[in-house]
Amino acid sequence: MPFLLLLEAICIFLFSKVPTTLPLQEVHVSRETIGKISAASKMMSCSAAVDLLFLLDGSHSVGKGSFERSKHFANMVCDSLDISLERVRVGAFQFGSAPHLEFPLDSSSTRQEVKAQIKRMVFKGGRTETGLALKYLLQKGFPGGRNASVPQILIIVTDGKSQGHVALPAKQLKDKGITVFAVGVRFPRWEELHAMASEPREQHVLLAEQAEDATNGLLSTLSSSAICTTASPDCRVEAHPCEHKTLETVRELTGYALCWRGSRRTDALLAARCPFYSWKRVFLTHPTTCYRTTCPGPCDSQPCQNGGTCVPEGPDQYHCLCPQAFGGEANCAPKLSLECRIDVLFLLDSSAGTTLEGFLRAKAFVKRFVQAVLNEDSRARVGVAGYSRELVVAVPVGEYQDVPDLLRSLDGVPFSGGPTLTGSALRQAADHGFGSAIRTGQDRPRRVLVLLTESHSEDEVAGPARHARGRELLLLGVGSEAVQAELEEITGSPKHVMVYADPRDLFNHIPELQGKLCSRPRPGCRAQSLDLVFMLDASASVGPENFAHLQSFIRSCALRFDVNPDVTQVGLVVYGSQVQTAFGLDTHLTRAAVLRAMSQAPYLGGMGSAGTALLHIYDKVMTIQKGARPGVPKAVVVLTGGKGAEDAAVPAQKLRNNGISVLVVGVGPVLREPLRRLAGPRDSLIHVAAYTNLQYHQDTLIEWICGEAKRPVNLCKPSPCMNEGTCVLRNGSYRCECQDSWEGPHCENRVLRGDAPKAHGSHHRPAGGQQPYSSQLPQRGPGH
Repeated sequence: MPFLLLLEAICIFLFSKVPTTLPLQEVHVSRETIGKISAASKMMSCSAAVDLLFLLDGSHSVGKGSFERSKHFANMVCDSLDISLERVRVGAFQFGSAPHLEFPLDSSSTRQEVKAQIKRMVFKGGRTETGLALKYLLQKGFPGGRNASVPQILIIVTDGKSQGHVALPAKQLKDKGITVFAVGVRFPRWEELHAMASEPREQHVLLAEQAEDATNGLLSTLSSSAICTTASPDCRVEAHPCEHKTLETVRELTGYALCWRGSRRTDALLAARCPFYSWKRVFLTHPTTCYRTTCPGPCDSQPCQNGGTCVPEGPDQYHCLCPQAFGGEANCAPKLSLECRIDVLFLLDSSAGTTLEGFLRAKAFVKRFVQAVLNEDSRARVGVAGYSRELVVAVPVGEYQDVPDLLRSLDGVPFSGGPTLTGSALRQAADHGFGSAIRTGQDRPRRVLVLLTESHSEDEVAGPARHARGRELLLLGVGSEAVQAELEEITGSPKHVMVYADPRDLFNHIPELQGKLCSRPRPGCRAQSLDLVFMLDASASVGPENFAHLQSFIRSCALRFDVNPDVTQVGLVVYGSQVQTAFGLDTHLTRAAVLRAMSQAPYLGGMGSAGTALLHIYDKVMTIQKGARPGVPKAVVVLTGGKGAEDAAVPAQKLRNNGISVLVVGVGPVLREPLRRLAGPRDSLIHVAAYTNLQYHQDTLIEWICGEAKRPVNLCKPSPCMNEGTCVLRNGSYRCECQDSWEGPHCENRVLRGDAPKAHGSHHRPAGGQQPYSSQLPQRGPGH
C-alpha cells in the first residue's frame, strides 16, 4: 500500500475513535441552567428590519453529516425570525471550491419558504475556500438585500480550516458595517473563527453542533442591539464560564529501536538506533466566556413541598411528583385556610440588593401561599406591593376575590432594581397600602403588612416601623438569616419574624405564616383601667443614643394599651441633672398624642438620682391633683442603666406602701445589689444585657403590668383626699374627712365663711373604668 494511502487510512481510523457527540464547546453551568438556555432559545424573536445571510461550508473537510447539522442550525435560527420582505430577509450561500448562491435575500417572504429552501440545499464538497467566498461578497454584496439601508448580518458556518487567508476579507466586510458571526462545525479551528468574527469575539463565535445553545448565543448577542427580544421581561443575558475544545494531532516519542542503514563506502548494512514515534488525536481546551439568555423557569421557586420533585413542562407549567402522604394536594402541600377576618398586604423587595432571583422567589412564595390558604369561604383579602426606590401597589387589597385572577395579576408584578429603601416603603404602605376607606372599630378587619426581603435597607427603618405599628398594623417579616436583626427591629418582636438559611426552605414557612396571621398577639390590658408612669434614666451614664433606645421601647409598650381617660392613662418622668415631668397622667388623652410626646421627651445628661425621681412621682405625679384616679391600679416602670440607684430603695418602698407597684428594668452591666433593693421584696426586676435588646423583653414587661393591673385596689391608696384630708374606707367605698377651712368630696373647696364645719365627708364608689374622679375636681390651669 502506498505510504500516503496508509497515512490516510490511519487518520481515518483515529478520527473514527473520536466520539462525534463530545461537546467541543462546553458551558460550565448546572444541568438546570442548560435546560433554561434551551428553553429560552424558543422564547426569543427578532422582528427588526435586517438582512441576514447564511454562508455554509460545504467542503469535504466538513463532510455531509456536519453540513446537515449546519442546515439544522440555520433552520432553528429561522424559527425565531419574523421573516418578510419588510422585516427580516434571509438568504444563503454554500461554498467549497467556489461560492454558490442557494437563494437570494428577496426570494422568500415567509419563514416556511425559507426553511424549505434550506432543507433543499445539497452538499457539494470541494476545497475549503472560505477567503474566496468572503471576497465574492465584498465585490457583489448581499444578493437581494437592501443596500446597507438596514443592518446586515453574515453567519459563517465552517470548520475553520480554510485553504486561503480569511482575516483580511473578513476585516473588510466588518469595516463596511456588516456583523459577522463565525459558527464552528465538526472539529473547528477556533483561531480562524476568532479572526473572522466581529467584536466582542466571545459573543460572535459559536458552535453549530449544539444548535439550541448556538441559537441562544446568537439571539442573545442580537438582543443587545434591539434586533431581537425575549417574550418575558424577566429574561436576562448572563455571562457564563465556558471553554472551546480543538482536536489536534500530536506526535510523541515512544522510544528507540534498531534500524538498518546502508553505507556509501561499502555495500554493507549498518545497524543504528532510530527514534520511534506515535501519533494521537487530543483535545486542547481554550477557556472563554459564553453569553446566554436564561428565563425564569417554573421550578425556580422550588414549588413542590414535603420532598416532592418538580418536573417542568415548558416555560410556564410544571407538575410535582409527591410522596404518597401528600399526593392529593397541589404542590404536595397540606391544605390550609385563613378563617380570620383580615386584610393582608405583601410587601416584596424588588431592589437590586435582593436580585431578580430573590424577587421571583418571593413572588412565588406569595402565589403558593394564596393557592394554599384562600378559598371561596375565606374572609381574608390579599394585596401585593413591590418596592425599591418607590412603593408600587400592584394588586390593591381586596381587588381580586377569585384566586385564579389574583394569581394572574401576581404574574404582572415587575422587578424594578434600584436602591433598597425599606423604611420609605413601610411608611408609604402604612399610609396608602390598604386603600383610602376609613373604617373603625368592629367594622375594620385586622390589617397585616408582610415584608419579604433578602437585603439590608439603605434608609432608616426604626421610625417608619414605629409609624406603621402606630397605625395599628401588625408587621410580619420573612427573609434570609442575613436580615434577621433588621426584621426584628421592624416588626418589634422575634416572634413576628420567619427566616431561612437556604432559599429552598422559604416555602416551608407557609403554614407558620398562616398561623401568625390568624393568632392575635396578646393585646396588653386593653380593657383594664390603669394609671401607668414610665420613669426614664436620662443621665450622662446612659447617653443620648441609649436614651433614644429607651424612648423607642416605651413607645412600643404604649402601643399595647388603649389610652383614654376611661381606661389607661400614661405619664412620663425623666431624670438626670434634674427631675422633669415630661407629661402627666391626664395630659394626653389619646395613644397617638402619648406616642408623640414620648418622642419629644428631653435628654438631660448630668448625674441622675433614681430616689429623687421616685419621690417626685410620689409627690407630683401619682396624685389626685395631677390626674390619678381613685380606685384605679397604679404602676411605675423604672428604666435605668443602674447608676444613681443607691438612694432609691426607700422611695420605691414608699410608693409601694401607697398602693403603687414598681418594676425596675436594668440595662447593661448594672449595679445589681442597688437594683435588687430597688425592685423590692417581690423581686420586680428585669435585667436586659444591652439597650438594643430591649425589644425582646417587651412581652415580659407587658405581662407584669397586666398582672399588677388585676391586683386588688385599696381605694384610699394613694389617698384621694386633698389638703390633708383623711380617707376613710366604708362598705366598699370611701369618704374624705376634711380639715378646717376645706370641704367637698375630696376636700378640694376652701370654706370662706367663719362657721365652717370641722369636717365633711362624702362616700364614693371605685372608679374602675367609669367616668374618672378627676372630672369632679376643680378645673386646673396649665401651670398645675
